[in-house]
Amino acid sequence: QNNSITWLVVAVGLLIAIILRIISLPQEFFLYNPDWVLLFLIYWAMAIPERVGVGYAWCTGLLTDALTGRMLGQHALAYAVVSYLCVRMHQRLRLYPFSQQSFSVLMFLLLSQLLIFWTQSIKAVNAIGLVYWLPSLVGALIWPAVLVTLRRVRRRYNIF
Repeated sequence: QNNSITWLVVAVGLLIAIILRIISLPQEFFLYNPDWVLLFLIYWAMAIPERVGVGYAWCTGLLTDALTGRMLGQHALAYAVVSYLCVRMHQRLRLYPFSQQSFSVLMFLLLSQLLIFWTQSIKAVNAIGLVYWLPSLVGALIWPAVLVTLRRVRRRYNIF
């Protein structure tokens, strides 16, 4: 029973994260929209790494690529690499205070954006400005709220 509840809660959370990711926002707000799907994956890879890991992140990334119209595999690669790092470091990351966790999340989000930029630049040479990195900064700043919210959900449904 707990396993099916776990998958249901994670799937519903994933659906919400994907909606937040692809929702149509005005350009001014879109620049600040963090990668909600990756924030979700980072949390669950730290909380239950034996259930939400690299394979889950890869499949989620392919779905994100399909829904956002990106080249297939961009988000899959970025999410899988970040999830691998989170799973490898989950015991240490859990012990960090919010400020250190937020800094780690910033590094993960920046790595993801760097990998996505790198895969985009394979097909065409692009230049990026500082605004390209804003969603990562916003994601790191809201990380404590994401962490507390998902932790409450996890405890509410006894996901351990």
